[in-house]
Amino acid sequence: MQEELNFDDPKFLAILERTLELFSEFGIRNINMDDISRSLGISKKTLYLYVKSKEDLIEKLFHFDDMKWDKEMSKIKFEELNAIEGLIQVSLLVFEELGKLDSKTKFELKKYYEPIFTQFMVRKQNHIFTQISQNIKQGIAEGFYRSDVNIDLVAGLYVRNLVEMHKKDYCFVENITFEQVFQVMFESHIRAISTSEGIVYFEKRKSEISQSNKNIFNQ
Repeated sequence: MQEELNFDDPKFLAILERTLELFSEFGIRNINMDDISRSLGISKKTLYLYVKSKEDLIEKLFHFDDMKWDKEMSKIKFEELNAIEGLIQVSLLVFEELGKLDSKTKFELKKYYEPIFTQFMVRKQNHIFTQISQNIKQGIAEGFYRSDVNIDLVAGLYVRNLVEMHKKDYCFVENITFEQVFQVMFESHIRAISTSEGIVYFEKRKSEISQSNKNIFNQ
């Protein structure tokens, strides 16, 4: 059972935030617990009151990431949105997060801490699958999505595509960015499952978003 993590503890948060900065700047393999405690101005004994080891610290960082994502998601009032609008809002949030991804850190996590990284990814994928499945059911009920959509299959393909997009060689065409691939994947998903009414609504919102600062549809 996962231990209860107190993200309201300012000292614990400081450890997590500073560790992320150090990992991003110097790489995971180049930072040890002495470096972290020294950078924070605390003793290793104090550091070990919050984490058992470097591996434990990394696992807690993943749960910290989950917490931050859930906090951002809670700001979206899904009960007031139709299915397409809800999916757009989530996708805009994902789009904003893309620029924060550190490929070097992610590579090291996969290479040196694969069990922890895999556990995190499985948890993420299951969460996304559930969200997409619920979104499709809502869209069908609202008449925005086709009633003949295979919910499990479409949600599974959506998750698989997200996973594949994170592979180093996915953008096989020169000068194609991760953000552009994400935009095309998202729009293809919407168009593939929408009714004519849903497509009309999507085109209207796409035009509005393209004129805003959050320009996910104008790559």
